Amino acid sequence: MNMPFYVSPEQMMEDRADYARKGIARGRALIAVSFKKGILIVAENPSNTLHKVSEIYDRIAFAGVGKYNEFDQLRIAGVRHADLKGYSFSRDDVDARSLANQYAQMLGHIFTHEMKPMEVEILVAEVDFEGENLRNQMFHILYDGTVKDETSFAVLGGESEAIFERFQTLHKNNMPLKKALNACIDALTAGERDIEPDDLEVAELSIQNGRRAFRRIVASEIQELIN
Repeated sequence: MNMPFYVSPEQMMEDRADYARKGIARGRALIAVSFKKGILIVAENPSNTLHKVSEIYDRIAFAGVGKYNEFDQLRIAGVRHADLKGYSFSRDDVDARSLANQYAQMLGHIFTHEMKPMEVEILVAEVDFEGENLRNQMFHILYDGTVKDETSFAVLGGESEAIFERFQTLHKNNMPLKKALNACIDALTAGERDIEPDDLEVAELSIQNGRRAFRRIVASEIQELIN
């Protein structure tokens, strides 16, 4: 009689984590940073149609790295959740924290119970005012449902540790848009290669944009900001 093949739970979780990390590491990185007027998100993305950064709701943005079809499924689920909650209750009841918790539960369940984990890392960012002070929130959610509450900046994707260290030396509080964008680009490229505006996907969350705070920054504006 053949004995069934046995893998310890610890080894199974470790193998799934390694699988997810390898898939994420193959993708290009992105940086989200609090700047003077809100939150700036900068991603390496040569595609003009497959977006890594998108709007979820009025003051909330979504960003993902890793396997595109998987994080796009999460984006769509987030839009539906936000729309339903805003319609059922109030638009003010839709916030990044509750959305991040929903994503964490989804990713944690898939990581624990499914054969293959999602090869994604995602970011949920929100900009708002608390009194007269700007209040930014960024939640970095990993493939296993772990949530990191980031205050100043977050780095997702391939070579994230090296990019994090580079950006840490460049980062300053309340940077203007131009300085924040150039710092992100320098951290992504290590200052060793040029990157064209068409190869970047850049968006900002700013209360100055009105109720819908999300705005994409087009290539022509990026070119002006990096000159």
